[in-house]
Amino acid sequence: MSLTVTTWSLEQTSPADLLPAAAPDAEVRIVRAEVPSPEFSRFLYASVGGDISWTDRLSYTYAQWRKLLERPGVETWVAYDRGTPAGYLELAARGEQGDAAPGVVEIVYFGLLPAFRGRRIGGHLLSYGVARAWDLAERWPGLAPTGRVWLHTCSKDGEHAMDNYLRRGFKLFDTKVEQEPDVTPPGPWPGAERD
Repeated sequence: MSLTVTTWSLEQTSPADLLPAAAPDAEVRIVRAEVPSPEFSRFLYASVGGDISWTDRLSYTYAQWRKLLERPGVETWVAYDRGTPAGYLELAARGEQGDAAPGVVEIVYFGLLPAFRGRRIGGHLLSYGVARAWDLAERWPGLAPTGRVWLHTCSKDGEHAMDNYLRRGFKLFDTKVEQEPDVTPPGPWPGAERD
């Protein structure tokens, strides 16, 4: 059995495109996970994406996670609500000086753990993360200044994802419709059940 999935690609081409969200009422801090940690990154990936069919990295080995996290220009920004990880955003520079398309930063993954959705944390985290995408080269000598920030979302993502991206100033530049196998989301770990 297959599932029809629509994927939308969105971009910003200037820091002025960013329309920041208001900070949430909760005590939310956003911190960069500066030490590459495959264990922590896999926890974030599986916990945020477990119920929305993020499966592409589930088979990664420890070495594959480490290699990915140690690339220049890859950053993980984590939102904490009163000390508890609530969600994250992963940035990846896609062009270095001398490349054909320098200064491109992708928001590779972004989302909240299920218990933290619907509490206005997502808009705040996205706003903060996009601002960090625009100033990424300041933290990574040798990277070209950011000239474009892009991401993609799909019809399997949370119901408010697209609206959040549009409200933050992203513009749609591509749409694809494909058939994918209909796979039951694995949850954050095998056998997990949501209430």
